[in-house]
Amino acid sequence: MITVVHKHDIWLPPQQNWIYHQVKYLPADVEAHVVCRRIENADQYGLDRLHCQPISTRWAPLERFGLGALRRRREQAFLRRVIGQVRADLLHSHFGYEAWRNRRALADQSIRHVVTFYGVDVNHYPQRDPRWRDRYRRMFADLDAVLCEGPFMARCVERLGCPAAKLHVQHLGVPIDRIAYRPRRWRPNEPLRVLMAASFREKKGLCYGLEALGRLRADVPLEITIIGDALPEQRSRREKEKILRTIGTCQLGRQVRLLGVQPYAVFLAEAYNHHLFLSPSVTAADGDTEGGAPVSLIDMAASGMPIVSTIHCDIPEVIQDGVTGFLAEQRSVDQLEGLLRRLIERPDDWPAMLQAGRRRMEQQFDAARQALRLAQIYRQVVG
Repeated sequence: MITVVHKHDIWLPPQQNWIYHQVKYLPADVEAHVVCRRIENADQYGLDRLHCQPISTRWAPLERFGLGALRRRREQAFLRRVIGQVRADLLHSHFGYEAWRNRRALADQSIRHVVTFYGVDVNHYPQRDPRWRDRYRRMFADLDAVLCEGPFMARCVERLGCPAAKLHVQHLGVPIDRIAYRPRRWRPNEPLRVLMAASFREKKGLCYGLEALGRLRADVPLEITIIGDALPEQRSRREKEKILRTIGTCQLGRQVRLLGVQPYAVFLAEAYNHHLFLSPSVTAADGDTEGGAPVSLIDMAASGMPIVSTIHCDIPEVIQDGVTGFLAEQRSVDQLEGLLRRLIERPDDWPAMLQAGRRRMEQQFDAARQALRLAQIYRQVVG
């Protein structure tokens, strides 16, 4: 039996359900605990061994006045206490910046440390603040293993100073057994129903997708659904304003439904009511990227939906261009439009592509299979 403590700040925002799947599907010989500062969406992502830091009425007023260092010290003290109580063999930090902060809790403890990078921590943090490059280099010296979603991300993390011997490509997974395969069919006499789902960030490229759809509006009846919304941060609110302006400029107001943030179950239910999924990710001006690939691509390919996305980070690791979906160059509205038209003009090509997509998701991105591989990494690290 291996005892693993997973550390994540908030357990769990709906757009991070892939972290839940990593923990939920671990085999029985891995005893998994989660330590967090706050619990959200417990009805969707509840676990038996969930340790939430107690709320302190004594220190909360000081923390609200900006004493972030005090809050972090309390978090690390709580993490250290849980590690000792459960006699953990290994700490799994989620996001690179979490691993840097968690180093303090591991001082003088004989416990292994693994981190998974996800995207914003790979590019955005080092570009926004160069001090993170030095922090990462120092952190990599102490870590036992560094997990990345795909080979592109692994190369990026290696350039940040991580020794190649510590890097592992560990695909994220979705619960394939819970995603029914229902290959979509579209008939030219019905509206083309297009789904987009992402948080409102520049890197999601939603505006480029909307511009491409705007060009189709005169030729094909469209019904467009967008699941997602702005995050509290200012850059996300600005992106929402841009998305709303694009909807107006492209005269798509009557075609677009904005559903806001929705639970995973609603996302899947909506997917089966749509013909295709559009996910045009880009590298943002501030350096933010997908790092790996949106997990929504895995969900949609597994469900039997044709996908148009972009050549960005590890998206080609998930969606093989021309085989399991179509990929455009980043920010190319012309190419996005062309690929959408290709799908519309060749509906007879859909079945083979959708079958190939489902097979690839079953083989490489199934949550249960990936959890077994993660457990193997744990055993290798613990020795």
